[in-house]
Amino acid sequence: MKDTTTQPQQGQSDIAVFAGDSPFYYQREFQRIQGKTGFAGSWNTLAAIFGPLWGAARGVWGFFWVFLMLELFAFVQIGRGLWGELGAEQLTRYERLLDNIAKREAQAAELAAAGDAAGAAAKQKIADNLQAAADKAFEAATAANSTALTILGAGLLLLLVIKLAEGFYANIAYEAQYLRWRSGQKVQSGRSNRSLLFGAVALLGIWPLTLIRFTVAKPDEVLSALTGGLFGTRLPITEFPVGKEYFAVLSKKGDAGFDWLAANFGDVFDGVTAVIRWGLDGLEVVLIQTPWPVVMFVTVVLALRLAGSRVAIFTAAALAYLAFMGLWELAMITVALIGAGAFLCVVIGVPLGIWFGKSKRAYAIAEPVLDFMQTMPAFVYLIPIIAFFGTGKPPGVLATLVFAMPPVIRLTALGMRGVPEATKEAAIAFGCSRRQLLFNVELPLALPSIMTGINQTILMSLSMVVIASLIGAEGLGALILEALQYAAKGQGLLGGIAILLCAMVIDRIAQGAYRRRAGDG
Repeated sequence: MKDTTTQPQQGQSDIAVFAGDSPFYYQREFQRIQGKTGFAGSWNTLAAIFGPLWGAARGVWGFFWVFLMLELFAFVQIGRGLWGELGAEQLTRYERLLDNIAKREAQAAELAAAGDAAGAAAKQKIADNLQAAADKAFEAATAANSTALTILGAGLLLLLVIKLAEGFYANIAYEAQYLRWRSGQKVQSGRSNRSLLFGAVALLGIWPLTLIRFTVAKPDEVLSALTGGLFGTRLPITEFPVGKEYFAVLSKKGDAGFDWLAANFGDVFDGVTAVIRWGLDGLEVVLIQTPWPVVMFVTVVLALRLAGSRVAIFTAAALAYLAFMGLWELAMITVALIGAGAFLCVVIGVPLGIWFGKSKRAYAIAEPVLDFMQTMPAFVYLIPIIAFFGTGKPPGVLATLVFAMPPVIRLTALGMRGVPEATKEAAIAFGCSRRQLLFNVELPLALPSIMTGINQTILMSLSMVVIASLIGAEGLGALILEALQYAAKGQGLLGGIAILLCAMVIDRIAQGAYRRRAGDG
């Protein structure tokens, strides 16, 4: 039914207030949609005709963007079928081959005139091979051009399907927006000329450039001719117009900044490295220099006491695998790296998470930093780590610290914010100090979330071990790196299983200890 313009009268329903114009139409269609559990069969002619522009005018932006892209895809197919140079690439190759053929034949003629029959025959053979390739390119261009009608028909059919979808879906989307408006959310009601203007500008900014880009063989030349050189020459669309000199300048400034920090704060970086190396050396003495049966026995007893018999059996099996595969020393180096990295993450991350959970302002400032730490590719961390701390095991621990700390911070903050306010108020009413409130109320209630964060940190520390081997962190990560270099599939698989078992043992003992304590409580 046509979307006619009628001003709402006094006493009309809130649907009329929301819709603005065409109140009776939308009252009837919304009632039809709300009265059906399946397909309502509500049709909007204006939405089917104008598509995305209807969605923009009504402020249904999800409808606008989805059908803007769908219609654009259909129009690209129609454009390719009508004026698209489908075989342009093959024709260009054909012309290039013809030029090469002419050169080879001229060389053959020169050699024949000079009496070099063998050389002339060789050049003519090359020319014949090029001719065969040129014939294939011409056939491919002809075949591509012959598909124009098929592509045009597919584009028209797709456009028809999209128009039907727009007509049947428009009122459903608009009714959902009405329900959001009715519940008090800030959404557009009625028809807005400003929204329509924005939608038209977006459409004109996206469709023409994209159509030319995907339907014309040389889009920059066409745009330059249409716009007098503004687009296509000054602002090409097939390549980014800004030169690489800016990248080079900023790269040099970044190098200078790293060099300045390393020169002026070298003692600080050396001190951090020395502290971490001291801790790692101590762990490695305990884990490697001590006879492996002793370490294995103590670890299994520790798992039994903290996490129960099932975890102890799994721990014994995992450690036996490491020992009898000859991976004990490498595994203990890896455990030291994972343990040191995870320990530092917990020691630093949990207090920060508590602070961020209590202070919204502090968390608002820290959240972009945590996003940066989690989304930056892991290999990028190695660049400043090498610049400031060199290579070896301590830099590997520091890279793990930056990469694996955000989960424990976020989940600790989440757990602290999840403590009910009523519980805290009751504890304060009974005379709890701030310290007692934190240690006796908030932390116990937030502990499940904190332990989940610790679990994620351990697993992320595990994933960083292999990457840190690129800067000399050694351990099982170096074994995996060597397997990658030499395509040693069996070695890589066995080493990967060993890394997995190391992380699982640490995690199962930590999680089992928490569950046992929670169960006893």
